[in-house]
Amino acid sequence: MDTVNIVMIVIIFAVLVYYWKKDRIDNRSKIEKSIEYMLILSAVLSIAVLSILEQSILFYTSKFFDTHSMWYFFTGTQWSADALNGAKFGAVPLFLGTMVVALIAMIVAVPIGVMSAIYLSEFATARKREIYKPTLEILSGIPTVVYGFFAAVTIAPVVVAFSNTLGIEASHSNALSSGVVMGIMIIPIITSLSDDVIGAVPNHYRNTALSLGLTQAEMIRFVVLPAASHGIIAAVLLGVSRALGETMIVLMAAGMRPNMSLNPLEDMATITVTIVDAFSGDHDVTSDETLSAFALGFALFVFTLMLNTVSIFFIRRFQKRYQYSNL
Repeated sequence: MDTVNIVMIVIIFAVLVYYWKKDRIDNRSKIEKSIEYMLILSAVLSIAVLSILEQSILFYTSKFFDTHSMWYFFTGTQWSADALNGAKFGAVPLFLGTMVVALIAMIVAVPIGVMSAIYLSEFATARKREIYKPTLEILSGIPTVVYGFFAAVTIAPVVVAFSNTLGIEASHSNALSSGVVMGIMIIPIITSLSDDVIGAVPNHYRNTALSLGLTQAEMIRFVVLPAASHGIIAAVLLGVSRALGETMIVLMAAGMRPNMSLNPLEDMATITVTIVDAFSGDHDVTSDETLSAFALGFALFVFTLMLNTVSIFFIRRFQKRYQYSNL
């Protein structure tokens, strides 16, 4: 815990003790006002930090596009930061690699995550939920570097060996292994959010469907899942945002080569890996390679912001639709 946090805790504790010792009627209102001001300050600081982050990214991104074509950045197919051999900053291979890895991750995470949520909400007893859900959510607390080791040391050799048995050549660093492990990491996010929205579907929907003669499986398929679809879509979009921003797993298992290929058995680089590579070593902040990282960060920031905005829209629409679900 750093010094700033310690000072803040001491100040808050001192204020609370001061008002607690005062034997006045308005003590409670003063304490509540103090806490309200502190919460407002925290919110303002969060917004200020985000604004500073956006301004810094925009500043260095604009400097990059002052000397390089924005059109080629978003449409070019060659990425090379080697100034000696002619640097080229066409980000399409990086966008493609990011999409391939994220798609594999979602193919793994979405079915398992949604089906796990259905089991927890509709079939599991209270005792089983107390065991299974916390155990599943432990996955989200595992450091990503551990997932990266697992992908590089365990999953990648299995993928290579299986591909060789089929007569298919596969690179040891491949997008498939990193995508599979990334999907495993995202499962708790989709499961937890989907479980919440499925559980929020009013029980009279279920009772009405069962009274009309539907089986439990039919009730889940035709009533519960359509009713919870907005929330499930939001959970999936949040999972996609998490996949797009992942670095360590891809860095350790998928490689760092910009590759214009859709073959998941080949090595390829993503946006986040390239950003890490640009800031590795002794690079001047005004160099083209470093400035290109800011441009990539800006593109990733805008895309994930759009996904998060859409997710929030779906979540709020779901909450508004079922705000009386407990009745």
